[in-house]
Amino acid sequence: MEEHKPYVPDITPYKDITLKAVIMGAIFGVIFGSANAYLGLRVGLTISTAIPLAVISVAVFKALSPILGKSTILDCNIAQTTGSASSSLASGLIFTIPALFLWGFNPSLFKIGTLALLGGILGVLFMIPLRRALIVKEHATLPYPEGTAAAQVLISADEGGAKAKNVFLGLAVGAFFKALVEIFKLWPEKIYLKVPVLKKALLGMEPTPALLGVGFILGPRIAGIMVAGGLLSWIGIIPLISYFGENLSMPLFPETNLPIAQMSAEEIWKNYIKFIGAGAVAVGGIIAVVKAMPTMFSALKVGIKDFSLSRQNAQFQKKRTDNDLPITVLGFGVLIVIIIIILAPQILGISTTFLVRLIASVCIVIFAFCFVTVSSRIVGMIGVSSNPTSGMTIVTLLGTSLLFLALGWTDILGMATALTVGTVVCVAASIAGDISQDLKAGYIIGATPKRQQSAELIGVLASAFAIAGAIWLLGEAFSFGSTALPAPQATLMKTVVEGVLGGNLPWGLVLIGGAFAIVAELLGVPSLPFAVGIYLPLSTMTPVFVGGAVRHFIEKRAGNNEKLKATRKEKGVLLSSGFIAGEGILMVFVAIYAYFAKATPKGIGLVWPGNVGDFVALAAFIALVTYLVVKSYKK
Repeated sequence: MEEHKPYVPDITPYKDITLKAVIMGAIFGVIFGSANAYLGLRVGLTISTAIPLAVISVAVFKALSPILGKSTILDCNIAQTTGSASSSLASGLIFTIPALFLWGFNPSLFKIGTLALLGGILGVLFMIPLRRALIVKEHATLPYPEGTAAAQVLISADEGGAKAKNVFLGLAVGAFFKALVEIFKLWPEKIYLKVPVLKKALLGMEPTPALLGVGFILGPRIAGIMVAGGLLSWIGIIPLISYFGENLSMPLFPETNLPIAQMSAEEIWKNYIKFIGAGAVAVGGIIAVVKAMPTMFSALKVGIKDFSLSRQNAQFQKKRTDNDLPITVLGFGVLIVIIIIILAPQILGISTTFLVRLIASVCIVIFAFCFVTVSSRIVGMIGVSSNPTSGMTIVTLLGTSLLFLALGWTDILGMATALTVGTVVCVAASIAGDISQDLKAGYIIGATPKRQQSAELIGVLASAFAIAGAIWLLGEAFSFGSTALPAPQATLMKTVVEGVLGGNLPWGLVLIGGAFAIVAELLGVPSLPFAVGIYLPLSTMTPVFVGGAVRHFIEKRAGNNEKLKATRKEKGVLLSSGFIAGEGILMVFVAIYAYFAKATPKGIGLVWPGNVGDFVALAAFIALVTYLVVKSYKK
């Protein structure tokens, strides 16, 4: 096999970690990480920020060159490596932490930040022995799409091109559009259309820039699968439940107050569909992990082999681009994490029993190493945005909860401890997927691995408490589990733990959802996005579908011109990333206002007659879609 030649020669003595790069990366990382936290709490999805951060790093360093001095491509790479850590922390935390609030624990900002820190450190450290196996040895077989794209952006910028304008435009437009809805209340946040004949069937839409951007980034296939799941729930299962339940005079479990005939579509969704969706997501996540088993075992085998050969690697680290952090850093780091978990129960808010904490720490280390390996390998093939982190977290929670159940630790503290295990593992797996993309970009460019690994650790340390603060603020302002902040993945994790340790789940509904996921897989449809569509409101899925349709349209219009197709896609992805970041940051500021004012903004008091407000909202969304199409087309 031909030897890889990096863009920056490996014998070049570059200083590729600088104070300005780390600070810049940390600042933009907190911004995009906070936006990702909001997005995840809103719709249960997060996106990779490697590409927009690479673009922004280039633009900002170029604009500030008279003040900061000339910056190299390796400076920009370190900035995006540092910044992307925060987005991964957000992905890990939003899947689990809100469940603790829903149980009434109200963990402090310090506790949330500490859990993020522990998971982030494990994720980075476990990737030290895996880099050579997955990034170097499998360079030709694992594309790591976001990492490769980020490297291409940096190389293009170094050779004279830059495309940061679309990210900043998207950020401004996303924030402005959301402000018109959330602050000024110019039109409704959601619009609905009743479907005739089908009892209580509703079509809905949340016309927001973030959801439109998510759909464009995911693409038409995944967006279509997700909206198909939503359509099954809202114009299939809800009318079916309404039809067969209209003559029941008594409430039907799990509802205990209202009979089905007196329920609205939203109440049926809340009391029945959410459990079906939870079962679908759980089984879909497990299927994703089972399908990844061959990958997991092969990567684990390589990882263990690299552990045993780590002491011999020193003789191969003559080149700058072969230089990883020493394996002793991994050993001491894991030991410190275990000690903190065992000796600091008050900090983490988990069981005060030493044996419980000891077993919890062992579960964390074992599951974290397994799923760091799985996560790194999977994102190498399908990218960060498609990484089934929620499925890995579900498996972790099921394994830990079953162990706790066997040992009789089924009280609320046992549940909280199991969820703590899941949080740390989820963050570690998420970080591993992110740093894998960064290391791939660095390998293509010619960065020093240990500098990147150090930058990722700095990014974790710098942003853990900032992202924890954003999540805590959003929860204080809007309440987890509310319409404004449903926290769907965390609600699902809570359901899993309660179901195993409490035994109070409507298992019939859960297993029906699981059956839907299995049927989807048998039909060749990815079950996890389909299950997410069942679990979330259809109003969330429809703008995602529109975003995917827009991408399909602009790529289709390019015909067989692959270069033009790639250019339009890149413009749209950067603009969509800006939409997501702009809306997310605006909502963090709204949360800060709501926290101190003890109320959300009241708007300007505009009241539209009848359904006029719905048409205004639809017109504004069409204008936003048109803007996305035009900017993606523009030369």
